Amino acid sequence: GGYDWESSLRQKPQARTVFQAGASNWCKPVALDKDRVNGRESQDEVVGILKYTTRIPMGREMLLEQKKKKNLQHLSFLVDGKGFLTGELVWGKVQGFSWWPGMVMPWKTKSVPPGMRRVEWFGDGMFSEVSNTAAFTKCFCKNSFASLPVYKEAIYQIIELAGERCGKSFVKAKGDKEKELKLMLDWAFEGFLPTGPEGFLPAGMGMFINPSKKKKKLHLSKIPVNVFLSPDRADFCLSCGSSEIEVPHPLFEGGLCLRCKENFSETLYRYDEDGYQSYCTVCCAGLEVILCGITSCCRVALCHWGRKGFGLGTTEFHLFYPSIPADQRRPIKVLSLFDGIATGYLVLRDLGFKMERYIASEICDDSIAVGMVKHEGKIEYVNDVRTITRKHLAEWGPFDLLIGGSPCNDLSMVNPLRKGLFEGTGRLFFEFYRILTLLKPKEDDNRPFFWLFENVVFMSANDKSDICRFLECNPILIDAVKVSPAHRARYFWGNLPGMNRTLAASLDDKVSLQDCLENGRQAKFDKVRTITTKSNSIRQGKQGSLPVTMNGQEDYLWCTEMEQIFGFPKHYTDVNNMGRMQRQKVLGRSWSVPVIRHLFAPLKDYFECE
Repeated sequence: GGYDWESSLRQKPQARTVFQAGASNWCKPVALDKDRVNGRESQDEVVGILKYTTRIPMGREMLLEQKKKKNLQHLSFLVDGKGFLTGELVWGKVQGFSWWPGMVMPWKTKSVPPGMRRVEWFGDGMFSEVSNTAAFTKCFCKNSFASLPVYKEAIYQIIELAGERCGKSFVKAKGDKEKELKLMLDWAFEGFLPTGPEGFLPAGMGMFINPSKKKKKLHLSKIPVNVFLSPDRADFCLSCGSSEIEVPHPLFEGGLCLRCKENFSETLYRYDEDGYQSYCTVCCAGLEVILCGITSCCRVALCHWGRKGFGLGTTEFHLFYPSIPADQRRPIKVLSLFDGIATGYLVLRDLGFKMERYIASEICDDSIAVGMVKHEGKIEYVNDVRTITRKHLAEWGPFDLLIGGSPCNDLSMVNPLRKGLFEGTGRLFFEFYRILTLLKPKEDDNRPFFWLFENVVFMSANDKSDICRFLECNPILIDAVKVSPAHRARYFWGNLPGMNRTLAASLDDKVSLQDCLENGRQAKFDKVRTITTKSNSIRQGKQGSLPVTMNGQEDYLWCTEMEQIFGFPKHYTDVNNMGRMQRQKVLGRSWSVPVIRHLFAPLKDYFECE
């Protein structure tokens, strides 16, 4: 409109409203009218009587719980007579949005506008600067609760926090979130008895802190050494000295904070060439360490931590079974389905496991020949997995470890003629599930039983969901590119301890393609594509070049080089007069040795080793 908006065909743009503006954009707050209903979606939104409560967190994420605790410990209570104090649970309203539950948070700026409050919203964790706030007992929308999952989650979180402050527990729900939410709401509508709304006010609400004064940060004083050596060590983290304990230390009398627990989980099962841990059992550092004097113990610790009782472990916080004392461990008995070229046996042998029996089901003659020749007939081969019965398992067992990875031809999205999980070779997954069901120990049998199932990542979402439904767990994704020169992303389902810890390469792992090549050959790439049973998988891209040059010309990977890429010794598949394509096929169906070593290493705490 050159003349006026009213005479123009162009629509007048809406005024831009910044509802999360900074302190400089503050305007005079609008006072709340106790009887006002405007701005709410309907009269049903004003239901009245909901007061804050929470429970002692039972299944809450540790990071969120830790964040809330920190916020409560370091609050500065703002008192200006024009609103709620820092740490209070409130309803807040931003223009254009409905009322939403939140918590008043401290300001990060030196100048605090009067009447404005910085609110963190439950449900999404966002922050807003608002002046339109009300007590949590003033508004509660039944319609939103029934239709908006985010709103329901926000109500759950705010009542959970209120209950935590009141010391209220909802253990009767037994982990059922819907039932727990119902108990929370009943408790809220009954008036948050016995403490009432005053019970969930943040600690120290009565104290006044002038917002103009600089906030003081609390620092934990350095804990003296005599405290660490005292019998009462459960109140702080043994690794960093923090007072925020999440779990007990699995090997010492004491605790671990959340961050140190994660570090401990990642480093506990990293072993050096000499069979000892690479990192300290206490502080997870990898500098100067001392070895345990007990011959059967593989633990290490920093020198100032060596003391009586070291190496006597308790039940680890991230394991399904407690570790077995070294003098009570026995050789492992393994059943391997779809065994391939005996990757499982090779890794267990290299890790030093004593094997009582290793039974493998495999139908490929070339793969069987590799296992028979390279492992000197120590592997007992049986027929097709579909012929294994309950009677066979009773005669061979009981087994300590079940491993397998069914063929992925009919599961991989790369195959345009794939038949899915319920047709073709995809149905072989159910053979693994059948045998897993038969091998699982009964409820009164406390012996450790571990299992591992592997398959391709690039499968349909429905097939993955069905596998998870039958195995009753979600997979972890491990890509061998972190410990080898080739990409090889695979899903692993199972109950092996420490499966989800970080994958890290050891000094012996060859992570670059050049490290795997013979003399006189030059790698054109540092990493290569996933090597499959197809010859064109060696080429980098559909019409890409070959990965190696020799005498100025491109060349394919030699068989010995492919073996080292997978982590096998040289000439591992050089049996039965197999040609290059035959050897590539058996390698393309195998597992990556460093990945399986990473998964099997924690089992050393359960079974006898050399």
